[in-house]
Amino acid sequence: MSAAPKRVCFVGNPNAGKTTLFNLLTGARAKVGNYPGITVDRRSARLVLPGAIEAEAVDTPGTYSLTARSPEESVAADTVLADGAERPAAIVLVVDATTLRRGLYFGTQVLDTGHPSVVALTMMDEAKKLGIRVDEKALAASLGVPVVGMVANRGEGKDDLLRELAAILRDPPERAPASVPEELMGAVDRVRGALPGEDGPAKTTRALWALLSVGDDELTSVSASVRSAVAEAREAAAANGVDLDESIVTSRYARVDACLKKAVEVPAKPVRPMTERIDDVLVHPVWGLLVFAVVMAVVFQALFSWAEPMIGLLESGIDATKDSIKTTLPPGPFTDLLSNGVVAGVGNVIVFVPQIALLFVFITTLEDSGYLARVAFVIDRVMGGVGLHGRAFVPMLSGFACAIPAVMATRTIESKKDRIITMLVVPLVSCSARLPVYVLVTATVFAPELTVGPLSVGAVVLLAMYAMSIGFAVIAAAVLRRTVLKGPKPALVLELPPYRRPSLRNIAVATWERTRRFLLDAGTVILALTIVLWGLLSYPKDEAVATKYEALRADAAQIENETERTDHLASLDAAENGENLRGSAGGRIGHAIEPALEPLGFDWRLGVGIVGAFAAREVFVSTLGIVFDIGEADETSEGLRAALRDAKRPSGEPLMTPLVGIALMTFFVLACQCMSTIAVVRRESGSWKWALLMLGYMTTLAYVVTLLVYQGGKALGLS
Repeated sequence: MSAAPKRVCFVGNPNAGKTTLFNLLTGARAKVGNYPGITVDRRSARLVLPGAIEAEAVDTPGTYSLTARSPEESVAADTVLADGAERPAAIVLVVDATTLRRGLYFGTQVLDTGHPSVVALTMMDEAKKLGIRVDEKALAASLGVPVVGMVANRGEGKDDLLRELAAILRDPPERAPASVPEELMGAVDRVRGALPGEDGPAKTTRALWALLSVGDDELTSVSASVRSAVAEAREAAAANGVDLDESIVTSRYARVDACLKKAVEVPAKPVRPMTERIDDVLVHPVWGLLVFAVVMAVVFQALFSWAEPMIGLLESGIDATKDSIKTTLPPGPFTDLLSNGVVAGVGNVIVFVPQIALLFVFITTLEDSGYLARVAFVIDRVMGGVGLHGRAFVPMLSGFACAIPAVMATRTIESKKDRIITMLVVPLVSCSARLPVYVLVTATVFAPELTVGPLSVGAVVLLAMYAMSIGFAVIAAAVLRRTVLKGPKPALVLELPPYRRPSLRNIAVATWERTRRFLLDAGTVILALTIVLWGLLSYPKDEAVATKYEALRADAAQIENETERTDHLASLDAAENGENLRGSAGGRIGHAIEPALEPLGFDWRLGVGIVGAFAAREVFVSTLGIVFDIGEADETSEGLRAALRDAKRPSGEPLMTPLVGIALMTFFVLACQCMSTIAVVRRESGSWKWALLMLGYMTTLAYVVTLLVYQGGKALGLS
């Protein structure tokens, strides 16, 4: 039995290039971005080093200290301080060369654990532009570990780092004792005695960590004996006039400054870079918001107009596939399921991939450029006023792609109350699964040639839906902060990263991975539900209906004029399909809930789509494809959009009007229609209470607001 591979942990400050380096060395595709908080959990990948040494590389969340204040910082601290089988064989300490003092504050804590380590100095090219000169050999001598200068996004320094890693894994150096100031020795010894495990550098570091960290109610894994020892040590230090927090931090910075004095040269008079002058505009409380609004308008206009040619090609391909199935296979239930169920259902979601992929391209580009961190700073003024933590911007931004990783990204928020508030409002942000619904409804009820200034009506409506989702998320956060989760206004400390040219490779990889994940997750759910819905909408069969329409078709066959005969037979097919649909199990479900939906402007057919969309919002589109039987559309039709335009109410009035379209999109903006999101909120919050509260308030909010939109519109004479 072969031994388990040695564990190599990558640690460092947020946005130091840690995940980029992890991807470079392992060939992995972990998500990277130019703002803090991207990594919220550990990732691992296989790492092959010179000399055929295999190791397990572990990427940890970025942190500024081993003092854990949030769940993702606890992950990093637990990884570094682990003992026994979980103890790292080596540490890659990733330090941004442009922020050495801050990086080495954390770095010296890591080095004090005694783990064999290598310092990877990233962003060396940017440091040189700022006039910073680092003597790598002198810094290595001061720290007592190898130092490798790198430009990770270009692969510079990769081979040197791999060689140094292989060397310390083959022949681990002696573990140096942790550096503890004289005035802290008594407190450290008292806490160290209460900690489990064998004595050593890691235990000393853990004692220092406990002195700074214990007392934070976020730390639930600390034993009562350690808490007691920390309390006693603090009391004893206070009695002697020693401020433990100040002493620990001051002594560590003094050590870091001594190292930097020997190894680093900085310009006497730093030149103010152009990026700071750009920030005068982008982080301005007024101009910053205006620039952000313009950027978002451009994004949504592009989403609505640039993707149309590709959507047309995909629609043609899907129609051709359905026709091929019908001509190749014999008529019957299986052929009907395959063409009008599976292909039509999944196809009606695939056609929206161009818009979804474009959305991911824009988000990744804005991330990589460093602009999104500026937006977070500007938006914090608004978010803080309603009780949202400034760090909630990152999860809320992630929510535009998918609520599941967005909820997981709340781990970067220190306070549990702030985390839960963010979890409960993130699902209100319009995710990519809502986009197909918006595009379908907008294209159905608004003429494409209509414009509002330079923007199409579709782009304006799309922008309005996203603005509505953000607005209600802000309102919900304010209500939660003042009611069930009362607390003080949270503060934001955020590092503004340097502006960087977005990496085309990173944009391509991130877009591909996110789009692929969307298709795999959505496609699996859609395929399963399409089969179920096809069955519900096709059975039970009424033989009396079939017999009646067979007789009517026999009569129609006697019509001499071919055009009239063809049209009459087509109308009989549509009538039979409608009668079968109304009598099916799905039709009965739709009719059962129709009284509750009528005040919103919806009929039983839209109701069936809404029920199906509870599993995943994008299922709404494929469900309507089955409900409206678009598999029989001829080559001149517009498919589902045309079927919706032609749909009538029993009174003969059109089903889909602009007002109904706005009401339907409003419902989808606010309703919690995603089982996976409910499950992940339960997991991240640790309680069904919060998950069910989210489901309840979002469903109620969606119904009430949609009711006001539709009934208010009718009262104003809108249609």
